[in-house]
Amino acid sequence: MEVNPVNSVSTHLNLTLTNPAGNLADVGYASTGFMIICAALVFFMIPGLALLYSGLSRSKNALSMMLICVAAASIVMVQWVIWGFSLAFSETGSVFIGDCAWCGMTAIGSQAAVTLTTWVPVVAFALYQLMFAAITPAIIFGSPAERMNMIPAMLFVFIWSTVVYDIVAYWTWSAKGWVRNMACVASAHANAPCFKGSLDFAGGGPVHVASGFAGLAYSLVLGRRAAHDATTEGEHNPYRPHNPANVTLGTCILWFGWFGFNAGSASAATARAAMAGLVTTVAAASGGITWLMFDYIFTRKLSSVSLSSGIVAALVGITPGAGYVAPWASIVIGSVTALVCNLACSVKHKLGFDDALDAFGLHGVGGVVGNLLTGIFAQKWVASLDGTGIDGGWLDGNFIQLGYQLAGTAAIAVWSFGISYVILSVLNLIPGLRLRVPEESELLGLDVSHMGEQMFEFATLADLRADRESLEKSGAIPAEGKKKQKQPAYPPPEESGSSST
Repeated sequence: MEVNPVNSVSTHLNLTLTNPAGNLADVGYASTGFMIICAALVFFMIPGLALLYSGLSRSKNALSMMLICVAAASIVMVQWVIWGFSLAFSETGSVFIGDCAWCGMTAIGSQAAVTLTTWVPVVAFALYQLMFAAITPAIIFGSPAERMNMIPAMLFVFIWSTVVYDIVAYWTWSAKGWVRNMACVASAHANAPCFKGSLDFAGGGPVHVASGFAGLAYSLVLGRRAAHDATTEGEHNPYRPHNPANVTLGTCILWFGWFGFNAGSASAATARAAMAGLVTTVAAASGGITWLMFDYIFTRKLSSVSLSSGIVAALVGITPGAGYVAPWASIVIGSVTALVCNLACSVKHKLGFDDALDAFGLHGVGGVVGNLLTGIFAQKWVASLDGTGIDGGWLDGNFIQLGYQLAGTAAIAVWSFGISYVILSVLNLIPGLRLRVPEESELLGLDVSHMGEQMFEFATLADLRADRESLEKSGAIPAEGKKKQKQPAYPPPEESGSSST
């Protein structure tokens, strides 16, 4: 995700397109294979998210949640080739956004992009980053779930990826991005970045804060689900997850894929990548247990949904600091993020908005907490595992780092929420693109009303009667009202004169 100032051509780079003939990366070697495997792991998170969201929703909306996750990823994969990768990572852009030097991906190949990574060819880096871009918009739909119109949602994905995700990714990870160079924006614009700004190893801002706050905007524009006001604390909750098994399975798939998400962000098979993987799984374990036991204090029940929620929250929280923090710190980050997200999810009803599947509560809030904790726990020695030099965070006496983290996080949150709200409001005014489904469609469920399919097929009494009539006509069973001749329990007695001696 980041330029390595020690191993790159120079600390202050000449930001021009690299020469394919003279700047070959480690084509065909360990780091290239590592990146391809990590890209596949991140891709596997998409069906994991789909399973998680389908399990958290009601059964009548479960299939539609799986569809929108996969459809959103597919749309972004096309957008990424057209201009997404170039806008997010081109080497000749401004401090705000990339240019179209790589539009259509016609100029990428075996050369390394020295402003992005000197370890692998740019085509491997583009493939890996594609998976980040693909899963991010899918996260958004946890907030407007069960009431959103699918076609406008797909159009929103294409627009949002262009004007929100690509831009904030450039701010955060491009060598010239202003969030990454807060202390030297002017010199970064003049092709001399200092890399003194917000630290984000694997996407706390561009992925989680951006998607979470976009989800908040979406839920506010749509309003609350039908009969939401009938749900009060202490009464039966009609929005309980319909399939906790899918929730648990989806969470475990996400946890598995997160190794590629965080470890792969080292952009090479190095000790720092291994450290990122270690702190990721330790934080997840810590957060899951914390959320589980915190809920147990009040409910005296051990909930699989609580455990899964804590794991996801902690994975979000460790993402920005995965390549900067020590293993012991990941325990703190996982637990703190889980507790804060738990509280955020519990107060949404009191605040009056309907974050249906807690996309904002887990990803938006979790991303903010993770970014801020990175400013406290980031350490030089962890980053130096692959030769990268940073000033560290509070533990290393660099107290301004928390200010950089706060400023970068706030900028991404405000940009994502504001631009998302405008996009959604405009789409809602266009005939045929109304964002919310009619109330009768919502009550029936999006699976039937919008897809004509169901996650589960339930047999009605009429279905059973029709099946019986069909079997009767075929002779497979006797007709109704006719009884089979009762068979004697014992053989009939032998006729007289035939008795045995």
